[in-house]
Amino acid sequence: MELFISDLDGTLLNSKAEISEYTEKILNDLIENGLHFTVATARTYASAGKILKGLNLHLPIILMNGVLIYDPMDSQYCKVNTLDNVLCQLINTEKNRLGLDCFMYTIKENDMMTYYERLSSQAMTDFYKERREKYYKSFTQVDTFENINDDVIYFTFINSREKLLPLYDILNKNPKLTVTFYNDIYSEDLWYLEVFSSKASKKNGVLFLKEKYNYEMISAFGDNTNDLPMFEVSDRKYAVANANKAVLEHCDKIIDSNENDGVAKFLLKLKGN
Repeated sequence: MELFISDLDGTLLNSKAEISEYTEKILNDLIENGLHFTVATARTYASAGKILKGLNLHLPIILMNGVLIYDPMDSQYCKVNTLDNVLCQLINTEKNRLGLDCFMYTIKENDMMTYYERLSSQAMTDFYKERREKYYKSFTQVDTFENINDDVIYFTFINSREKLLPLYDILNKNPKLTVTFYNDIYSEDLWYLEVFSSKASKKNGVLFLKEKYNYEMISAFGDNTNDLPMFEVSDRKYAVANANKAVLEHCDKIIDSNENDGVAKFLLKLKGN
């Protein structure tokens, strides 16, 4: 029993943030013939679900770096990791002190909501517009996050490395938080800082699936530093040729790039016979 699990952006998706027709066909054929395959992404289901709609996935999907695990077979979240009020207050206090804005994600009765106070940068505006127009994602503007009573699960900051680094240094010291901080693969000038429960990670998401389905072996595909926790618990680690230096240094094998359908071609060669 082996599970193959792939990151999306920069790994399974091409530079247009899409699954190519070739990759879709190859993966669906392999899944139909018994391949155990799923994905792990920083995206929410609002965007990941639309991207993946052509794939016949039967296994749960790791979303938001492991904060949520979603089962497409019964349209339910089978795992949710929340942030308590103390942690939310800390994040809000520090972001306000540093003059930063972000998106805050909550969940209530199997529905996820995304809130924002201000779209204070072009990067935030572009993020908002793309997800509304391309993925029909819903956003709600509020005066302050402190008035939201839903279960908070995630914060996403998009800005320059210089502006986000002080927040990273503060929040990363808290053992109850996981903070991912990485370069946007679609823009060299932008960085993502994502904050969520320390109980959540791609690593823990993989371990959850391994235990739930009794997998004996895990093979993972990735390209960015937020994939390294997933690599830690994988028996085989594959980096696409376009992966960043840290991922290339921690993989067992480098495969073809995301633009050249590297994951699908590798799996076809491995399992196609």
